[in-house]
Amino acid sequence: MKYFNLFSNILITKGAGRILISDLQRNVSELYPLELYEITEDLKKYSIENMMNDYDEDSKNIIQEYLDILLEKEYGFITENDWNKNFPPLSHEYHEPSLIADIFMEMDDISLLEKIKPSIENLGVKHLTIYSTKTLSAQDIINIDKTFETSVLSGIEIFSPFKREIDQTSIKLLHNHTSRIYNIIFYNCPAPHFKAKDEYRFTLHYIEEDLKISSCGKVDLKYFNTNLPKVLEAINHNSCLHKKIGIDKAGNIKNCPLMKESFGNMENSTLEEVIEQPGFKKYWSVTKDLIETCKDCEFRYVCTDCRAYTEDALKKKQSLDTSKPLKCGYNPYICKWEDWAANPLKTEIIHLYDLTGIQIT
Repeated sequence: MKYFNLFSNILITKGAGRILISDLQRNVSELYPLELYEITEDLKKYSIENMMNDYDEDSKNIIQEYLDILLEKEYGFITENDWNKNFPPLSHEYHEPSLIADIFMEMDDISLLEKIKPSIENLGVKHLTIYSTKTLSAQDIINIDKTFETSVLSGIEIFSPFKREIDQTSIKLLHNHTSRIYNIIFYNCPAPHFKAKDEYRFTLHYIEEDLKISSCGKVDLKYFNTNLPKVLEAINHNSCLHKKIGIDKAGNIKNCPLMKESFGNMENSTLEEVIEQPGFKKYWSVTKDLIETCKDCEFRYVCTDCRAYTEDALKKKQSLDTSKPLKCGYNPYICKWEDWAANPLKTEIIHLYDLTGIQIT
């Protein structure tokens, strides 16, 4: 007897209308018809010969075609006499040793970074994202990097309004005097500009739009990420808010700078104190399997989430908001994408959030 076996790094996510097969080693995902899910489930239980005996000739041909695809894509392998039982499946457990892994900070004064530096060290923060409302010079960016030159931080991402003085010389200066900054985005740029060279230690982007912090939360294929740590986090925790702190420009400490609920302020609270506040971690375990519509979506483990902008914002909730992200235009029941902002059912909520005119693509 011959048996087909999925490689342990292959994750099949069933949606309402189709499936997503994710190769967690190659970091790629592909869509397939829903009927392939039933075939892969049967292949876990029955030999190929026994399966074929239960179907007519046309169905046998379909199964063989799918089996050929699974083998061609290297999603699995064939064994004799079910010997693969000696190989355990990939564990879907997720472990993050840091008390807080990510901080997203909206600010107009980089001196505030000195204030949170001790907390970053104490909490073991790995990534810091800075959204500056004021234009940062090359020296400002270098100073940010120097603030954390002996830090536990592994990476810093910066959003800043475009400054005309930022030229090739400035970018080369940044390359020579920074070590933890891995991504710089200049927004409100009047025209296309040069890109960072491949040898630079960071990526550089210029965006013509006046990028607002409220532009965050979009759900789009281009933002999806087939990455083993991120997929495992999404299976076990909220893919946006888990072990994350958001600080808005007024210094309010939140789950996300765009969310209304605040748990303290930088003027009178430390980050260590805030994360122990009742309710601060309430969304950390709200996975996509618990969110309306998302739980039926084949993209749910490679997608991200947004609890700041949701479809049920008009309803006063006493408990967790588990409604679908507002800025998602995908319908898993018909497998189609639509412009979320053009949906007439969302008009009232869009006005409530004051998102009219915000960049949505």
